[in-house]
Amino acid sequence: MSKPILIDPLKFAREGRSLSGNAPVAELDERIRGDLADASGEVSYQLDGFIDELQRPALRIRLTAALNVICQRCLDGMPFSLGTDSVLTLFVSQDKLEEACELDDTLDAILAEPELDATALIEDEIIMGLPHAPKHDECGRDTLSLAKADKPNPFAVLAALKRPKSE
Repeated sequence: MSKPILIDPLKFAREGRSLSGNAPVAELDERIRGDLADASGEVSYQLDGFIDELQRPALRIRLTAALNVICQRCLDGMPFSLGTDSVLTLFVSQDKLEEACELDDTLDAILAEPELDATALIEDEIIMGLPHAPKHDECGRDTLSLAKADKPNPFAVLAALKRPKSE
């Protein structure tokens, strides 16, 4: 998303604010579009601020999208349904952040800055939600079957050269 959406994350969480919308895939950062087969579709996002059960400010990010990723076997596009739901706990001091992460290794936490770009946060969540090496269950592309076609073993040619000429 080309336009940054700047929020004060602590105020956003403490006041229980919400931010939602849709972002066209074509307007996402290049680091996302580079992993996609095309730029069709859009991403729906919901960002909610709240105070967690330990009285810490936090942000909940939910994303949904129907994207086309690139199959790593045949290099064709394949549909991928993105659905993420994550919580980021906000801390005002690095020491408290490290202490909380040591106590709970599943905690996703960040240091709260005076301004947070919600757009960059959403794009980071998209990247983390994409598969690392997407593959069709069965690729139907002809080039894949051509690549697997029976070809002479290159080492057989070398073995023939190695044999004495009398054979």
